[in-house]
Amino acid sequence: MTARTIFLDVDGTLIDHDQHLAPSAIAAVGDARRRGHLVFLSTGRSRSEIPDEVLAIGFDGVISAGGGFTERHGVLVDSRLLTARDVEEIQSFLSSRGIEYIMQGYDAIHPSRGAAERLSSALASGRVGSERDGADDDELLARLSYRGAAPTEGIAKVTFLGDHPRTFVTVRDGLGDGFHVITGTIPYLGEAGGEVSRRGVDKGAAIERLLAAEGLSLDDAVAIGDSANDLEMLEIVGLGIAMGNADAAVKAVADEITRPVSQDGVWHALRSHGLI
Repeated sequence: MTARTIFLDVDGTLIDHDQHLAPSAIAAVGDARRRGHLVFLSTGRSRSEIPDEVLAIGFDGVISAGGGFTERHGVLVDSRLLTARDVEEIQSFLSSRGIEYIMQGYDAIHPSRGAAERLSSALASGRVGSERDGADDDELLARLSYRGAAPTEGIAKVTFLGDHPRTFVTVRDGLGDGFHVITGTIPYLGEAGGEVSRRGVDKGAAIERLLAAEGLSLDDAVAIGDSANDLEMLEIVGLGIAMGNADAAVKAVADEITRPVSQDGVWHALRSHGLI
């Protein structure tokens, strides 16, 4: 069998939105690698936000911050950063409109002053998830606590929080065409939240650069994801698979649809193609 390169999203793909990692996903990744396939994480999270239990599975590399950073065997090989001027512009725009945000660097995140309070309200409302662990919530709140002004260097992506129906449109239209603005992918950040990066920075572009550098074929690549920041990734590879719980727009561009994350979707997808 031809060795394939497999790219897996995290939230909604390897773990559900209550942060549960299915044992079948662990088994699937391990089996695929033992069979000679390369398996990469490809996530909108910064490197520091990826759960330890996910990293412990073992991967051949990680694309993080929605394509902002690419690492191979633990070594950072590519960075696509916002300029200092970009960071200042985004921060000023969001702050002036009372929109909380999180600046994402490679190994650290930098929440705005009110991000933790905003998240605490979401947790208290019960809209984040019915089976979340209280200790996990405390850890999440601590991670989003304000630790001072964010640096203007080393930032690849800004995630903004929002529940008001107009928040996303305000940011997308207000920042303009110089930025790549997509809807949010994590429920606790709000249904009207989103992500901002440099134009042309996305998971698909990161995959294309990585495979070119490795001398590997896009046609032999497989990607599995569920949300807006997975669109380019699913479109560019030879086989793009949407999770059963994926957004309608993601399912529309995918070559096929597997089961939801709650029904071992990654395992079934890889198994159906003889990769495990």
